Amino acid sequence: MNFIQAILMGIVQGLSEFLPISSSAHLVFTSNFYKVFKGIEIVQQSNEEVFFDIMVHLGTLIAVIIFFRKDIMQILKAMWSALKTKDWSNIEAKLGLYIIAGTIVTIALALPINEIAEKLVYTPNIVGILLFITGFTLLYSEYMSKNIPAKKENVDLKTSILIGLAQGLAALPGFSRSGWTIATGLFCGLDRTTAARYSFLLSIPIILGASMVYPLVKIDVHEALQYNWEAIIAGTIVSGLVGYLCIKYFMKFISKFSLAVFGYYCIIAGLATAVFFTMYK
Repeated sequence: MNFIQAILMGIVQGLSEFLPISSSAHLVFTSNFYKVFKGIEIVQQSNEEVFFDIMVHLGTLIAVIIFFRKDIMQILKAMWSALKTKDWSNIEAKLGLYIIAGTIVTIALALPINEIAEKLVYTPNIVGILLFITGFTLLYSEYMSKNIPAKKENVDLKTSILIGLAQGLAALPGFSRSGWTIATGLFCGLDRTTAARYSFLLSIPIILGASMVYPLVKIDVHEALQYNWEAIIAGTIVSGLVGYLCIKYFMKFISKFSLAVFGYYCIIAGLATAVFFTMYK
């Protein structure tokens, strides 16, 4: 992991984590394209590369926490008040419970398929196919959403569970986490802004958990001391800064425009990378 590669992948992570184009797919593509043009064999990621992926996700996690800090405080205050009064009628308190429910469902689905997800990291042609499927899903969700006359502005339990399942499925690189969760929200009748807000809030516990658990159980401290920490820290900072700007402008975009442009992008990028890496092999 060198400095230029870290900066490049930090930018890619910051842009693609919150746009519905699969950050994991773009990290896989960027890493493997870099290896192709450097003449390096595409093999399983090193521990340093895996740790770097976790760190740039941590950077975008910090970005989403800062951007939605007021929403998070409102939810926590409402839940605390509900615990004391035993009255859970407040919308924000319910939303907190739905985030917990969605997170539990995500973990239940993501853990069994995690081993498959880890293997896909070094099969970029398959990741390209999954990205193509993401693009089709985005386009279809927009089509179906147009046929729902009244859009919901609040998440309910059923919707939170379905979106949690979508987030769990997105453990597979190529299946965009934000893309699948927002698309599922649209299928369930949410308006785009509500679906995007819930999607981003739902990402916090999962990314936080992965960022804390993985280093504790899989990273050897003595090995980690040999990592290029300047590059890792730089990539993490860049991913956070780019991620914050991406959230800011994406929330404005999605309130006015459809997800179709991202759907077409995923279809084209998915097909192109699938063909390229299949031919390269």
